[in-house]
Amino acid sequence: MGYMATQKQGEYTLEAERSRTKPPPLYKVLLLNDDFTPMDFVVVVLQKFFGMDRERATRVMLQVHREGMGVCGVFAKDVAATKVEQVVSFARQHQHPLACVMEEN
Repeated sequence: MGYMATQKQGEYTLEAERSRTKPPPLYKVLLLNDDFTPMDFVVVVLQKFFGMDRERATRVMLQVHREGMGVCGVFAKDVAATKVEQVVSFARQHQHPLACVMEEN
């Protein structure tokens, strides 16, 4: 926050300047469907990296399966990028081609 000096009868006071900055853009993290990654593995990923309970993770997994993609969460850019990297790395370690991407919300 910047400050602006204003003069009142020979004395100066500092007043906070309200700057109108818009909040940084948020990013959706998405899982993309493929024909090889087991559904149970997708549920584990959603629980492990996105803190979902089993019921919610199962709903998102079914959305991925039926609609081709599902939203895992919405995050600041650096958090979203880290989540994408973690998911892709974890999937590769387990020999699954699961795709995880981010897009501006």
